[in-house]
Amino acid sequence: MIGRSHAASGVRPAGRQPWWKEAVIYEIYPRSFRDSNGDGIGDLPGILEKLPYIRDLGVDTIWLAPIFQSPNRDNGYDISDYRAIMPEFGTMDDFDRLMAKASSLGLRIILDLVVNHTSDQHPWFQKSRAAKDSPYRDYYIWRDTPQGHPPNNWPSVWGGSAWASDPATGSSYLHLFSPQQPDLNWDNPAVREEVFSIMKFWLDKGVAGFRMDVITMISKIPSFRDMTPEELKAPEYVYAAGPHLHAYLREMNDRVLSHYDVMTVGEAYGMRARDIPLFTDSARRELDMVFAFDIVHVDRQGWRKIDWPLSKLKQVYAAAGKPRSPDSWNTVFLDNHDQPRAVSRFGNDSPPFREASAKAIATMLLTQCGTPFIYQGEELGMTNLPFSGVEDFDDVQVPIQWEARVKRQGVDPDAFLESLKDMGRDNARSPMQWDATRNAGFTTANRPWFRVNPNYTEINAQACMQDPNSVYHYFQALLALRRKYPALIHGTYQDLDPDHHAVFLYARELGRSRLLILMNMSDRGFTYESSSLTRASLLISNMQHRGATQGVTWLEPWEARIYRA
Repeated sequence: MIGRSHAASGVRPAGRQPWWKEAVIYEIYPRSFRDSNGDGIGDLPGILEKLPYIRDLGVDTIWLAPIFQSPNRDNGYDISDYRAIMPEFGTMDDFDRLMAKASSLGLRIILDLVVNHTSDQHPWFQKSRAAKDSPYRDYYIWRDTPQGHPPNNWPSVWGGSAWASDPATGSSYLHLFSPQQPDLNWDNPAVREEVFSIMKFWLDKGVAGFRMDVITMISKIPSFRDMTPEELKAPEYVYAAGPHLHAYLREMNDRVLSHYDVMTVGEAYGMRARDIPLFTDSARRELDMVFAFDIVHVDRQGWRKIDWPLSKLKQVYAAAGKPRSPDSWNTVFLDNHDQPRAVSRFGNDSPPFREASAKAIATMLLTQCGTPFIYQGEELGMTNLPFSGVEDFDDVQVPIQWEARVKRQGVDPDAFLESLKDMGRDNARSPMQWDATRNAGFTTANRPWFRVNPNYTEINAQACMQDPNSVYHYFQALLALRRKYPALIHGTYQDLDPDHHAVFLYARELGRSRLLILMNMSDRGFTYESSSLTRASLLISNMQHRGATQGVTWLEPWEARIYRA
C-alpha cells in the first residue's frame, strides 16, 4: 500500500525528497462527511464512495479525524480502544477496503493520533481508578488531596479545574481538557510502549503517517507547582513546557517512525514560532511538520474575536517564509475541525462577496510556504452556521466554557455567545453539502447527527462541479498550477508590499522561475500600482480583469491573480 515503506529497510531511499513536502492534504471529519447507511452519521463506506471526488479535486493525501472506538464525549477525541473502529463508522473490514481503494486511486491516508489523553471509558483508566495498587494506576496522573481540593491551581484548557475528584480512591486525576479525557502519564515507560505498539499496528496496515493531537502536552512539569497569575492567562504555554517532550518525540521517531516512509504533523498547541525548529529540523529526528497557531490567532484574544489588520496576517506569513533551520518545513492551513469556516473568518461570506473571497483565500492558502491542508467543504466555500443560542451547539467544550466564563467569571453572556457564533468549532462540523436534496445529500435519515447549514441549496458540491467558474473548479486550477510550478512549493518568499492595508502582494522564486501573487483582501475596488506587475504574464485569476498598464491595474473586491514575472 502507498503508506508503507518503499525500501527494504523501511526508510526513505537516500536522495529522494520527502513526498509530504509536495503533498496537498484533505482533512475529513468522518461524522460529517457522508452517511452511507441512513443512520444520520457519516461513516467509512461513505468516505470510500467519495474518494473519486477527492482525487479529482487534485489532492493526494487524506487526513481522517479519529475513527477509533469512543464514547464520543468529544466526537472521537476521547478514545476507548485504539485498535477498534467506532461501530457508527463501520468495521475494520470497511477500513481495509477504504485503504485498498484509496491506494488504487493514488491517495494516501493519515490518521489522527490522540495520545495525550484517553477516554475515561478506556480499560486502562477503568483499571487505573479501581485501586491505588492497580498495575495501571501509573498510566495516568493521580494525586491524593483532601476531598474537593484540587492538587494545584491548574485550569483545564476549556475552563474549570484541570483536576477531577474520583470518589473510588479519594484521589484526583489530571485532565487538561474535559473530565472525560484523563491525561496519560508519559513518564511511565509502559505507556510509551503501549503508544508505540498502537502506532505500529496502524502503520503496518499501510497508513501514511499521523496527525498528532496536542502532542506538545505529553510531558508534564514534574513539580506540578501552582501557576503564577501571568501564566494563568495562557496556561497552554505551561502545559507545553514539559522537560521530556523532545526526548519522548525522539524516542517515538527512533523506535517507530524512522522505520517507515511516512509523515508526521504535530499540533503544536502552546508553542511559539521560535520553538518550531526544535520539532521540525530533520537533524533532531522528531516531527516532520507542526501546526503552529499564529495564523488562527490573528483575530482571537482569549475567547474573544477581535478586529485584525491585514498587516498582522502578512507578518505571520512573512515569518513563516523565512527558513528557521536548514531543513525545516511548514504547514499551511486556515480551516480544520477546530476552526470556524475560513470564508466567514478571513473573507466575506455575504452573497455578493462569498465566491470571490473564498477564491482569494484559496489563492493565499495554496501559494504560501509549506504543505497545505484543505478541510472538507473549504473547496466549496462552505460558511459558518447561523446559531441562535447556546443550546444550538454540540461541542463538548461549550457548556464547560459557559460555566467557567459566564457563570463563574461574569463574562457578558451575549458577548460570549456572539464569539461562539463567530469562532465556535461546530461551524466546521456541520454535514458536508453534497447537493440540493434533503439534508444536503449527506444522509437519507430524517435527522442527521448535527444540523445542516440552510444555505446548502445554493452551496453544494453538485452545483459547484457543474459550474466551471465555481470555487471547486478554482481550487482544481490552483492545485494544477502548484504541480506545474515548483516555485510555489520550494521557492523563497518575499512580501512586496507589507504596509498596504488591503493588497497582499508577494513573490515565490526558485531558480529562474518567479511567480507573483496579488490579492485585494477587501470589499472595495481600487486602482493599484506596482512596478513588479510591469511585463508580468497572468497565469490565473478568480475573475475577469482589465489588465495592467505600466504596473497600474484596477482590482475588484477580493480579486486574486497569479503572474509569471
